[in-house]
Amino acid sequence: MIVKMASLHWHSRTRQYQLEKESLRLETVPVEFGDYHPLKPITVTDSKTRRTGRKGSTSSSSSSSSSAPDPLSSILDGSDPLSVFAAAVTDPLSARISAVESGNRKQDKDDETDVGTDFEPWSGKRSEILARFTTTEKLSINLFIGSDKGKAPSPSSAVSEKVRTRLEELDDLEEGSQKEMLNLSQQDYVNRIEELNQNLKEAWASDQKVKALKIVIQCSKLLSDTTVIQFYPSKFVLITDILDTFGRLVYDRIWSMCSDTQLLPDSFSSDDVNDTARETCLNWFFKIASIRELIPRLYVEAAILKCNRFLSKMGIQETLPRLTAMIRGIGDPLVAVYARAYLCRVGMEVAPHIKESLNKNFFDLLTTFKQIHGDSVQNQLVMQNVEIPVYLTLYSPAIDWIMQCLAYRAPEVLLTEMMERCRKLGNNALLLNSIMSAFRSEFIAARAMDFIMMIKESDEAGFPKHLLFISLGRSLACADPPENDRLTVLNEAWKVITKLRNQQDYINCAETWVEYTCRHFTKREVNTVLADIIKHMTPDRAFEDAYPQLQSVIRKILLYFHDFSVLFSMERFLPFLDMFQRDSIRVNVCQAIMEVFIRHQQEPTRDPVILNALMHVCKTMHDSVNALTLDDEKRSIAGLINGFIRMVSFGRDFEQQLSFCVEARATFCNLETVLSQLIHSVNQLAMATHRVVKGSHSRKTAAFVRACAAYCFITIPSLTGIFNRLILYLHSGQIALTNNCLSQADAFFKAAISLLPDVPRLVLVEGKLRPSEGFLIEFLQNFLSTLLVVPDHPEQGVLFLVRGLLNIVQDYNWEDTNDAKLRIYISALPLLAAMSQENYLYRINKVESNETLYGGDPKFVAEINKLCDTLIDQILDHLKSLGKEEAFQRQSSIAIMLLNTLLAHGDLRNNRLNQMVVNLWNLAQKYGYADTRAMVKILEFIKLQGQKADMRHFSELAVRLPLQSRT
Repeated sequence: MIVKMASLHWHSRTRQYQLEKESLRLETVPVEFGDYHPLKPITVTDSKTRRTGRKGSTSSSSSSSSSAPDPLSSILDGSDPLSVFAAAVTDPLSARISAVESGNRKQDKDDETDVGTDFEPWSGKRSEILARFTTTEKLSINLFIGSDKGKAPSPSSAVSEKVRTRLEELDDLEEGSQKEMLNLSQQDYVNRIEELNQNLKEAWASDQKVKALKIVIQCSKLLSDTTVIQFYPSKFVLITDILDTFGRLVYDRIWSMCSDTQLLPDSFSSDDVNDTARETCLNWFFKIASIRELIPRLYVEAAILKCNRFLSKMGIQETLPRLTAMIRGIGDPLVAVYARAYLCRVGMEVAPHIKESLNKNFFDLLTTFKQIHGDSVQNQLVMQNVEIPVYLTLYSPAIDWIMQCLAYRAPEVLLTEMMERCRKLGNNALLLNSIMSAFRSEFIAARAMDFIMMIKESDEAGFPKHLLFISLGRSLACADPPENDRLTVLNEAWKVITKLRNQQDYINCAETWVEYTCRHFTKREVNTVLADIIKHMTPDRAFEDAYPQLQSVIRKILLYFHDFSVLFSMERFLPFLDMFQRDSIRVNVCQAIMEVFIRHQQEPTRDPVILNALMHVCKTMHDSVNALTLDDEKRSIAGLINGFIRMVSFGRDFEQQLSFCVEARATFCNLETVLSQLIHSVNQLAMATHRVVKGSHSRKTAAFVRACAAYCFITIPSLTGIFNRLILYLHSGQIALTNNCLSQADAFFKAAISLLPDVPRLVLVEGKLRPSEGFLIEFLQNFLSTLLVVPDHPEQGVLFLVRGLLNIVQDYNWEDTNDAKLRIYISALPLLAAMSQENYLYRINKVESNETLYGGDPKFVAEINKLCDTLIDQILDHLKSLGKEEAFQRQSSIAIMLLNTLLAHGDLRNNRLNQMVVNLWNLAQKYGYADTRAMVKILEFIKLQGQKADMRHFSELAVRLPLQSRT
């Protein structure tokens, strides 16, 4: 137990900071690196002595150099031994099927790579079609009623009987084993199709192959039904999903049967296929050939087109023309065009190099265009109350896909041929639109004027011209037309666009052509386009229904205009922003503008045009913040505003910079993060003034620095975060002190001290309540280090700020279960020891700290020692109370902290301090809670210090400090 000594009389050790610094400086040793680099691979030389066949003779040593291998590489190169073991005990048939499926997936992937990543896959169009072609009318579907005949026959059945039975089952399907479901909503219809897809997989898994085929046939028949014609493209997508599933199942099944001993290579031929697999494949084709109706027979055979690889090398190439010819038997042009689209799709998947069938499908398509105006189609449209323009849009997905397949990596001459055929058809708008969508943008851009003329000459009634201009605009946004044609193209296109009466059609076109304008022209043309958009969209507040397009216009302008002096010099840009009157949309647009500004603004700006415009933009974001705004949204907005503030600089016009900060404080008063940034900016401004004037004490400079201090002093209390306020008070006080504004510095430090009692025990950090003591200790230690250079106020007495701070620490409501107050007391001892030195460790230029004011006055040093005695008494009393409470681990920790402080800062030639070190040493080890390694290091430090000429008493002290073992 510690016995407190009467009248301890602290004495600080005299420090020679410069000499200590020199003694701790590392010795410089020259190093010749040569070819050495720390990241260069290590080279290991391996010398081996090889013996010859004769006894007693050896060959010369051979040396080999190699880079040191990764020690894990030898493990990773081999197979996982557990996997090998698992494979050995797994059912051989299951393992083989799994490997087959893996190989098939790899092969499918390889086949897809034949097309290339520049080919947009069907999966990318699927969701768009489903979202675009919807209906509110009731739908119908044929529900399959399964029978026991679809189950697998017994093993004793003869082959001929199996065949006869399966054919009877197919006949049973076509003779009425189905039930029609009526009055289905679109969602019910989709759910039923998905249910059929799942039934197909379950039937296949349970080896009911005929039942699976029946499901596929039934679904394929649905593609001949156009009773709800607006939904047909979406129906096609849903049904072909089932066909794709069936095609994969059949292919994988045959693949698994192809070889008796080993898997087929990826590039297998029909010669590698065994008889069993070939017979099975033929059986499937025979089953499909027995389907009576054209449409299901066509679709199901197309679904398993890839299986022709098992039969012959030319199977796919021979089958595609036959299936193409079969489509000519479909009377409905809409049904026929989607059948051609599906055949082109599977053809591109399995044989993308075969272009002949693509050409035939396209040419057959051209010949069927006249059917669209035939009586049967017209009567159907009248019955369903569908207009011709709406009907023609149903063809777009199919024709676009066929054209995409045909135009993929096609030469430019093919585009010329397509344009000629289109002209012969009277510039058919539907075909023209697909051509512009399918061919490379570079080809389209090179013929931009030709397409402009063809669009003008196309029939307005058949397909809306504004859709043609949208397709052309998309191509021109990706590629450049001839330079001499660029302005003409814009003028010709805009003459048509500006005359569009439907405001939605107009903004769809304008949104597309804005990018072309930004890409090739200056702010003058862009400003003209913006003025035209405002003119068209303002009447009847049409802009309220076009926010997505208007946002796209802003994004495209920001994509090309990064010079904000140019952007905001457009007269119509800010009026264009005023059309965003829905708060959420307006804030999103403002955020997009600020993100581009922060990303691309390289240099700070003082341009009044930019500042006024961005101040308006930031104010819009700020004013959107309310009590319901999420914290993440607040942080995002504050971060953008802070980015703007950091990019504002008036150079050496400091007064103008301060005026901007005053205006910004009034504008952004609801965001604490922004106010903190403004305070930091003003403090940096004060420091910049200090550097520029190099410590000059002119009245004007001093007045400006005081104005900066006043700005901070007024702004800080408006912040809600107490630690934020404490840190800013301290930082602002340090800045004021650096600028020799002593009264302002005192005011900041006093404000910080007076705020300390309000610090709560728990603070909110990242949404969680955490103890505040760790933050508080860190702040107070920083504060104590600052007080070394703060001179005493002549009217406040010696060490006024230090005493005030320590009094607050003593009166603060600390947790009883920790020792935070004692840690702060111990942290104050080095400060007081530093204050008693004749020369301080650091100082501020032109600021007369206590080292100058007191000059080592004995009375001043006596006050310091008295304060140190008081602190040590408090610490020793606390150590006693910990002993009574049997909190021995905490007692040991505090004892070691005080011990280290005494060793570093106390004058141990004083017998009482020397004895206290011994007592603390023993107390720290008394109950076995001291870290032995830490105690050894402390003892080594004492012995090392004792080797110095003026520190011999440390050697004597070391003898009195025994190390106690925990055992």
